[in-house]
Amino acid sequence: MSAVVEAARGWLGTPYVHQASCRGAGCDCLGLLRGVWRDLYGQEPAPVPAYTADWSETSGEERLWQAARRHLVVRPLAEAMPGDVILFRMRDGGVAKHLGLQSVAGPAPRFIHAYSGHGVVENALTPPWARRIVARFAFPERM
Repeated sequence: MSAVVEAARGWLGTPYVHQASCRGAGCDCLGLLRGVWRDLYGQEPAPVPAYTADWSETSGEERLWQAARRHLVVRPLAEAMPGDVILFRMRDGGVAKHLGLQSVAGPAPRFIHAYSGHGVVENALTPPWARRIVARFAFPERM
């Protein structure tokens, strides 16, 4: 099993809390990614400024995508691997603002994410989710 998947599964059951990143107490999707980063590397690569639930929507700026490109390794969209960070655009014309971690690739793909109203869960990467994926990244080799 990938170290990323193992770390992410350690967050399963954590309640959803906007802007939080504390295993067992609360996190959002970005907080899950930040927590997995800390599990793998220690200190986060950059401070995360406060953000609102509608961040980037009014400006149309792809802030989450830009940050992912700065700190993660771009991967081909069609080459799913366990441990990939997957970025979702939740509505047509909107900015990409949800992310998850691919836990299983192949014919029955799965992903782990923090989802409002559900907390950190591992779900099937069903066609409605898969068609929203706009980018795929890998964690860098050891820092």
